[in-house]
Amino acid sequence: QITTVSGNEFLLQSDIDFLILDWFHAIKNAIDRLPKEQRITSRNLEFKLRRSSSIELLNNLDTESKEPKPEHRKSLIFRLNYSASDTNDRNRVKSRLKKFISRRPSLKTLQEKGLIKDQIFGSHLHLVCEHEKSTVPQFVRLCIKAVERRGLDVDGIYRVSGNLATIQKLRFVVNQEEKLNLDDSQWEDIHVVTGALKMFFRELPEPLFPYCFFEQFVEAIKIQDNATRIKSIRSLVKKLPRPNYDTMKLLFEHLQKIAAKESVNLMSTQSLGIVFGPTLLRPEKETGNMAVHMLYQNQIVELMLSEYSKIFGSEED
Repeated sequence: QITTVSGNEFLLQSDIDFLILDWFHAIKNAIDRLPKEQRITSRNLEFKLRRSSSIELLNNLDTESKEPKPEHRKSLIFRLNYSASDTNDRNRVKSRLKKFISRRPSLKTLQEKGLIKDQIFGSHLHLVCEHEKSTVPQFVRLCIKAVERRGLDVDGIYRVSGNLATIQKLRFVVNQEEKLNLDDSQWEDIHVVTGALKMFFRELPEPLFPYCFFEQFVEAIKIQDNATRIKSIRSLVKKLPRPNYDTMKLLFEHLQKIAAKESVNLMSTQSLGIVFGPTLLRPEKETGNMAVHMLYQNQIVELMLSEYSKIFGSEED
């Protein structure tokens, strides 16, 4: 409770200690900036923090007198009181936490015991491939096969969202189990499979199009001459690390099959570019050009789908 020199009273309350102290310092600084004749002397400043049930009261107490407060009060009184028992309790908790953390087994130990498995989602693409001794993650292959078996004709495939809770459940299963059966009834909604595949690419610490290539792809898509633009994109794709190139080639081959069924599933190369552009390539640091970047991201994916054979084909092609 604060009583000003003009007699106005204010009550400030919070459960958070540091917030109360912030308030006090803000009020004190405001008082210190007042002209000297209006300033409250520092020797009249005391602090008290009193707990009432679950509420911390920043209270102005005058225990010495029961008389009414004068209309023009020249002092602001706060008392801050921490009990010794509370301090001891906090110290004991800190000590126990330190002991718990120091005795906790390392991540490597937990992995060796099989309690924590290597993650698929959220891991770098090359690490997943190294672990599986392949150049394309097995999860990506399984998702593509499942979609091509039962999703090519589905309206809005890859555009329509699946149930997020089920997608997260699939994500958990992939991270914890080595064997995955996407034909299981719990994954019967094909939008769950496509949602999980998009999530896999979205959660890569570095996107499928590596950060160091982002600006180069953007500059290439800006080229006006179509033949030169395709040649430039092709040249950049050939420079990608092997896991990125092989995964990209398989994914775009798959998306080309989706686009080929546009009359049924209503997913054109443009629609797929909108869906996958921001998922597959993005700048390392976002700038104020997000809208412009998104346009280029979509166009890059759309061009690579439209000109798949020229970009991923052999030199003779």
